[in-house]
Amino acid sequence: MRELVLSEIGRLDVRDAPTPHPGPDEVLIRVSATGICGSDVHGYTGENGRRHPGQVMGHESSGTVAAVGADVDGLVEGTPVTFNPVVVPADDAAEYAGREQHHPRKYVIGVAAEIPAAFADYVVVPARNVVPLPDSLPIELGALIEPLAVAVHAVRKLPTDSLRRVLVIGGGPIGQSVVIALRDAGAGTILVSEMDAARRELVQKLGAEVIDPADGPLADQLRERGGLADAAVDAVGITPTLQDALTSTVLGAPVCLVGMGAPQVSLDAFLISTEERSLIGSFTYGSDDFTHAAHTIAGDPDVYRALISREIDVADADNAFAGLAAGDGTPGKVLVRFDRDGETR
Repeated sequence: MRELVLSEIGRLDVRDAPTPHPGPDEVLIRVSATGICGSDVHGYTGENGRRHPGQVMGHESSGTVAAVGADVDGLVEGTPVTFNPVVVPADDAAEYAGREQHHPRKYVIGVAAEIPAAFADYVVVPARNVVPLPDSLPIELGALIEPLAVAVHAVRKLPTDSLRRVLVIGGGPIGQSVVIALRDAGAGTILVSEMDAARRELVQKLGAEVIDPADGPLADQLRERGGLADAAVDAVGITPTLQDALTSTVLGAPVCLVGMGAPQVSLDAFLISTEERSLIGSFTYGSDDFTHAAHTIAGDPDVYRALISREIDVADADNAFAGLAAGDGTPGKVLVRFDRDGETR
């Protein structure tokens, strides 16, 4: 089979590897499409230190069941599926159901360097992490479920009474998914602060009002548009965006930090303490969030297709990563298609 290997920082190579075999409680998935996550790009550039040379990345995927282990029931060859990449030990799966991300010994497929992941023709995952897709859902759209699950989890962190007027900072793929998750949660006005014009156009099509932060202080622009936000989601995660989230919300507002743009940020503590804002962390999702995201996409697939900027062949992946790392203006998601570039081996 083919796999994309991070051969060195800033370079992906296509390598031949043996097709893996599932263990007794595992499933072998023939990959159709895998999305390029922002964290993968930051791993490609070496910015986040969470990807390593020699690793096969990829955690936003869809495909079909190719084989199942001896102890697996309910999944048969050919079933269209995606998988939840957050894995907890089997013995603790029931105890941590719905909060798998809190397990101290969890691992994330695509992040854990020692686990070959989904930028490959085939990937092996625990059967308990496999999520079947509706037959009516185009297979490539299953690769969008994981980033939407991130957004669903972040939005669920916000109190429902704070959703009247919500600011989303960052209109990239996660910010786009947050807009959809907010809309699904019944949010009122959704405002998105985004520097890139193409991304502003995309989120506007999703039903959000857009703001260009280059036009002046974000808080001032919000006041001119009806007032500060009742809540904010920072989908970037760097010092300036977190500062904007804190200064552009009303006193007592919740601010959810889901972006991972920098491992360390600085903040004005008084904007939290004396003005009683809550800073809420959000990482990945629970299994309930993931399942909800799958049902949401299946309910309106045409909306989600708008999030895909382009689909590329395996041989073009390194160029795509390099372009995304250089800020090539791609507004939405790039999918690597493993089901159309030559023979799957």
